[in-house]
Amino acid sequence: MAEWSWVAYTALEVLIALACCLGNVLVVCAVCIGIRDSLREPTFFFIVSLAVADFLVGVAAVPLAVLLDGWVSVTPDLCLLLSCVVLVLTQASVLSLLAIAVDRYLRLHTPLRYKALATQRRTLMALSVCWTLSCLLGFTPLFGWHNQSSLASDSTNTTSSSFISPPCTFLSVISLPFMVYFNFLGCVMAPLLVMTLLYIRIFWSLQGRLKDSCPQAQASLLREKRLACSLALVLVLFAGCWIPLHLMNCLLLFHGPQAVTRGTLYTGILLSHANSAVNPVVYACRIPKIRQAYSQIWRHFIVRLNCCHGDKQVCQSITISQGNATETSGSDKGPQRLV
Repeated sequence: MAEWSWVAYTALEVLIALACCLGNVLVVCAVCIGIRDSLREPTFFFIVSLAVADFLVGVAAVPLAVLLDGWVSVTPDLCLLLSCVVLVLTQASVLSLLAIAVDRYLRLHTPLRYKALATQRRTLMALSVCWTLSCLLGFTPLFGWHNQSSLASDSTNTTSSSFISPPCTFLSVISLPFMVYFNFLGCVMAPLLVMTLLYIRIFWSLQGRLKDSCPQAQASLLREKRLACSLALVLVLFAGCWIPLHLMNCLLLFHGPQAVTRGTLYTGILLSHANSAVNPVVYACRIPKIRQAYSQIWRHFIVRLNCCHGDKQVCQSITISQGNATETSGSDKGPQRLV
């Protein structure tokens, strides 16, 4: 790839990484601080889990994607370990999305038992299972399913006194059969298929209930439908951003390196990383409670920023009035909903 293209690719990766970090930190703050009693809702737990995975994409996966393109020379064992980190974060996103879909399905189809099933303890256990499975599935290449030729050449070359570690690239250590058969078909497509079926059942059930319910119940069902649409949109965006890159891996496996140009491959990588920066925007546009929490955080930030340069007495009065308004609104409102 031409030098200018590489500069453009790197610049876009930096922008995506910044958007991932800032946007997903805002999501975590909005859910944990800006929305009262939010962590009593299992869905919010899973949204935070997804936001943490997306944040780590900006912190770790994007820098590694740039470095693991032949720009660093490390031992193949270390190169394999660093490459697996990217797989772990992708898998954490997939399983967080799956947990969200299962949670909404249970909430709709077992309303009487939902609160007893979805306790905070069980929600935390589900999150632990998601991240543990992500590590096990993402680090699978460390247990033997990797490009043995790279690691074998490393072991033979280390006997030479003039050994220099080769440049580290993702596909030099991660095998394409693993990426296609195990990662794509088993770890990505299978959960996506399950989530698709769950959302089909959710929308089918909601549509039937809306026809047969009274006006009071319809309002609650419409809120549930809007939230399901928002979360399904997050799923569709994930599939749309990640499947093209996996299809490129299929082409590379079955038709060789000439099947995908370097520029096309970089476009697929950028698209997959951009998915982690898009989710906070979706939450802001589609979930009112998160959008309101965003606004509160930004207003608070702007007030604090003005306090650094303005009249402290005025700032104190603004802060006190905002606090009183928050307490009043909190006492007037009942239990808060997602939508």
